[in-house]
Amino acid sequence: MFQVRIHGRGGQGVVSASELLSVAAFEEGKFSQSFPSFGSERMGAPVQAFARISDQRITSREPVMEPDMLIIQDPTLFNAVNVFEGANTDGYLLINSAKTPEQLGIEEMTNKYPPNHVITLPATELALKYIKQPKPNTVLLGAFAALSHMVHIPALEKAILEKFPKRIADPNIIATKAGYNLIKQKLEQVQEA
Repeated sequence: MFQVRIHGRGGQGVVSASELLSVAAFEEGKFSQSFPSFGSERMGAPVQAFARISDQRITSREPVMEPDMLIIQDPTLFNAVNVFEGANTDGYLLINSAKTPEQLGIEEMTNKYPPNHVITLPATELALKYIKQPKPNTVLLGAFAALSHMVHIPALEKAILEKFPKRIADPNIIATKAGYNLIKQKLEQVQEA
């Protein structure tokens, strides 16, 4: 079973990201699960959501305490909550930021991960470019697909088209592909080095 925990703030599409990921996995014939965890339900408050993907039936219903993939939609959370709690440092860390882990001041934690398992990308900038809103969720889902291979772009496209009207879905699909392509490009550059 592959477990994902997504951290962000209210209004950034954290819950939608978890739902889309779960639907995409289901579209690919996998068992999947998605659910949120809210503190105070207001715009800008810390929010987390969970997803599980498996080839077997999922019986667990509790929050993801040891994620294989940790997605940080808002790097300001590093100073607000312990997003790394329980993180599986053999897994992956995907961070919405144009800064490096060193510039974010989290290298002590990120150095525990294997090489190429910690990726930063300017997801909010890409979201602003393609969907004209600061909602990095679909960009990060594309990045998730490129990094984990747990879901693929066609399944994410279908999940987005099922959730949103076409006028909202189309730019989000473009944003998803942009996130995917950026991570593929980063991984290729690392392999060439």
